[in-house]
Parts: sequence; C-alpha cells; structure tokens
Amino acid sequence: MNFDVEDEERVSTKKKKAFKPNMMMYLSLFFAVLTVILIIVYVASNKTTTTTQPQTTPTVIEQETKTVRVIDETSNQRPIAVMLDNNIGNIPHAGLMNSYLNYEIIVEGGLTRIMALYKDSNVQLIGPIRSARHYFLDYALESDAIYIHYGWSPQAEKDIQKLGVDNINGMTDKTPFNRDTKLQSPHNVFSIKKNLDSYLSTKGYSLTSNNWQLLKYSADPIYLNGTTGEVNSAGTTSNTDAQQANKISIIYSNTENRTYSYDSGSEYYLRSTNGAAHMDRMSNEQLHYKNIIIQKVENKTIDNEGRQELTTCGTGTGFYITNGYARPINWSKASRNGKTMYTYSDGSQVVVNDGNTFIQIVPTTSNITIG
Repeated sequence: MNFDVEDEERVSTKKKKAFKPNMMMYLSLFFAVLTVILIIVYVASNKTTTTTQPQTTPTVIEQETKTVRVIDETSNQRPIAVMLDNNIGNIPHAGLMNSYLNYEIIVEGGLTRIMALYKDSNVQLIGPIRSARHYFLDYALESDAIYIHYGWSPQAEKDIQKLGVDNINGMTDKTPFNRDTKLQSPHNVFSIKKNLDSYLSTKGYSLTSNNWQLLKYSADPIYLNGTTGEVNSAGTTSNTDAQQANKISIIYSNTENRTYSYDSGSEYYLRSTNGAAHMDRMSNEQLHYKNIIIQKVENKTIDNEGRQELTTCGTGTGFYITNGYARPINWSKASRNGKTMYTYSDGSQVVVNDGNTFIQIVPTTSNITIG
C-alpha cells in the first residue's frame, strides 16, 4: 500500500475543534456542588456537640476557730482583785461564780480569805468585802490587777505604799461600797462591778494591761489521764502520774476544810466548805469550778494577832485537778510581782481547761486527800 504523503500532512496539520460545554453540563455541576453543601450542612447540624463544663474552684470548708470562753484573751481590760471575807457563817458569797480566777489563803486564827479576780464581767453584787493582807498582793500583782479591799493590816498598808499597788480602800474610798444593814458588821460590805469601774475611772489608774494573763487556757478539752475524749498537747500521752480525783479534801486548820466533788455529767467540781455546800448568794446555786490548783506554800505566824507570813517566792509542789483526774505539779515564782509558773515533772507548762479556776494556796503541813 502506497502511503499518501499529502494526506499525512493534511492530517497532521488539521486544526482540532474547540470544546464547548453545553447547558446540561453546567446544571450537572451546579447540582453536584449543591449536593455537597447540603451534605456538609446536614452532617454539621446532626453532630453531637460536646459542652465544656465550666471549671469551678473547690469549696474550702473552713474549720471553726475555737476560742476560750471564760475570758476574752483578746481584750486588754485590766482585772480587778477583790478581797472577800470567808468567816461569814451562813452568809453566802456574792459574785464568786463570775470571777475567772480565785485564791484562798490562810490568815490569822486558822481562818482563810478569798481573793476573786474579775475581767470583762458585768457581775452585779460582789462581797462581803474585807481587809487586805500583804501576801495577797503577790497574787494580785502577777495578774497586774487593781486591788480592791476594805481596810488593811499594818503589813498590807506598808507594802501597798512601798510597791505602789493601784488599789481602792473602802475605809477611805467609800463611794463604790455599800453596807447591808441586815447583816452583822464587818461581814456586810458589798459592791457592784459597774460602780467599781466608774470609780476607778476617777482614780487615774491605767484601766488596760498587756500583762494580765497568768494561766494558759485550752479551748479544746483536756483530760489528764490522756485516754478519754478529745485531748490536746497537754494530755496526748498516757500520763502515768495521773490519779483519779472524784473527791478532794483540803484541811487548812482545825476549823477550816474545803472539799470538792466531781460532777461527771457537767464535768466540773462542786465546792463545799466545812461540810456544807458553798452556795451563791444571788442564784442560790452551789459554787462549781472547772479547774483546781493546789499550791503548797510555807507559812508562819509573825505577831501576837496571829497574822501570817507566806513564802510566796521560790519553788514548791502541788496538784492540778480537772475533769476527774489530778496530776502533781511544781510551782515557781521569781519575785513578788513575777508570775507563778506551774509545770509538770517533765518541765512542760500546765495548760488549764477553759473555765473558772480556784487556786488553793495551802500550808505545806495541810492534809490533802485526793481520790
């Protein structure tokens, strides 16, 4: 077969026809794109949306701050120390349940007197108020208290002046005192706390103090046996020297003895004097106390009136009693206006329960029974 050269050239040089899309192709493309868009919209609208929960800060539950109730430890109100008669027969004391701290100390004739300390208290009646004895000053000074009394012994008069003790003497400052004429003198002098406060504001004494607190208190309950209830650092271990103390007997002299009976339901000690319940004049309620401190101190007679001298400075022994148990303690006092320190045998400080305290300062020869 002969190849036609001319035809070959004609074929190779022949122009190709241009592609011209028609209407059907445009419509097909439009519907294809539309279908894809609809599919995307449909998928997006049916897709499960994951909602991110807002993060919240965990609620912090703050623990309640426990505070001591027997006194306001944040207050700098200066205490007052009131001398109280304790040779009153059937005349009950007024105000002894409102004092946060009390001292009972021997005086002449084997009798005793009480010094009651008040702070941030609106107690109504206080009394019967009696005269000063010089060694009571040592315990008023350690709480930086203003000393309230009605008369004084020669030694007390001298020491009040020598030591510069802020005081009110009812013999010369009669305004805040009243006598109950139905009672026998001198056992009938009383006062009201607001009257004392009002009169003190005229004396020029400082009514505030940053050195008033003597004892360290615990807002959490302390059990000296270290085995019962919620125990703080003062009783976390089993104290081998702790002994049961449901009944305490303290004999000051042939005529004066004090007893305390533990009320386990209320967790306080009911006080009796010379075998009779010690009653409150206002409420007719038996006096009761959370803490008892027994402090043994040497004493001696110094004059024909039987007045006493006490060795308040130095060291000695005693007991701390609370919540049905007692532990032996040591005490030390460096100076007359220095604070008495109470410690256990290991040297740790005695921390007392939240509540009122009675410090029984007894002769070293006193018969003390704890059981």
